[in-house]
Amino acid sequence: MAKTLGIGIIGAGNISATYLRLAPLFKGIEIRAIADINYTAATARASEYGTEARTIDGLLASDDIDLVVNLTVPDAHFDVSKQILSAGKHLYSEKPLTLSLKDGLELQKLATKKSLKAGCAPDTYLGGAHQLARKLVDDGQLGTITSGTAHVLSHGMEHWHPNPDFFFRPGGGPILDLGPYYIANLINLIGPVRRVAALTSMATPTRTISSEPRRGETIKVTTPTTVQALLEFESGASVTLSASWDVWAHHHPNMELYGTDGSIFLPDPNFFGGEVKLAKPGKKAKPVKAWAHPFGTPNQKHPAGMMANYRTAGLADMAAALLAGRDIRCSLERALHGVDVMTSILRSGEEKRFIDIKTSCSRPEALGIKEAKSLLKKP
Repeated sequence: MAKTLGIGIIGAGNISATYLRLAPLFKGIEIRAIADINYTAATARASEYGTEARTIDGLLASDDIDLVVNLTVPDAHFDVSKQILSAGKHLYSEKPLTLSLKDGLELQKLATKKSLKAGCAPDTYLGGAHQLARKLVDDGQLGTITSGTAHVLSHGMEHWHPNPDFFFRPGGGPILDLGPYYIANLINLIGPVRRVAALTSMATPTRTISSEPRRGETIKVTTPTTVQALLEFESGASVTLSASWDVWAHHHPNMELYGTDGSIFLPDPNFFGGEVKLAKPGKKAKPVKAWAHPFGTPNQKHPAGMMANYRTAGLADMAAALLAGRDIRCSLERALHGVDVMTSILRSGEEKRFIDIKTSCSRPEALGIKEAKSLLKKP
């Protein structure tokens, strides 16, 4: 296999700009084409970033494409990913992998049958802040993790996204849209989940778009927009997860984990950087000295100041894993477990009972400073 994998993208929406802008930071991947069901959108995005627009069928039949990134809307993920694998291409999907465990298992079976590999976002847990937290956990600074809390609360996406409809349909909602960041990081830090329980609700049956160009339009809400979940991990730890798009303001932290020898306070798992704090027994929480992890280095302007953004790190790690024959950190198995957890949370809300998780996975290998630098063209 060549030392650089040819990458194709299917889906020319908002997130494609992020992949096209950040992929050049990394070794081993080269985006060679983009396709979309709307060829005009693909042409516009290709022109913007200096790549080539192709039809979907043309991209999948291209000999210079080794791996295809699925950036379509969530309810198209399964069909498009199946199409990618059926064409004999390795797959990397945006989150969530699928909207049901059944569909995810079918993709896993197809990938195995075709001797192909699949990976899936999110990759933000590979960020400098979350890997620093991982190092503290692995070094025994918390002792045994016994419990924790996680909160992702806002008033939804209709205030900024140009086409927010899919956020409020089945396949959207705060659990399937933002939950992957939190659950992936919990798997990174604690491991797999054994069972879940949840209460779910919907504050309003409709939402009014306040972003351009569709300001004033009303869209239907057909999926829960508030979820209060309890996750029991195979390790015995229990974590509460509150996810809502019905909250105007709050003071909850993003994530805290409590152990027998200390507590750790983490920044938003939707981002790569941020401050990590640690409290030892009888002591106040103090910031942990930042380390020289490249995926924690601010590289992008943000309304709140400079921030670290290294999305496509998971794709680059997958390419490196394919070339080296090692485990993919953002692997199909971990993404499948995440889907199992998230869909079981929603099912628990409907059935009002604990749901046992059918799948399991290992924690991904930690991504230290040396390993992260090895993925970059200019470490």
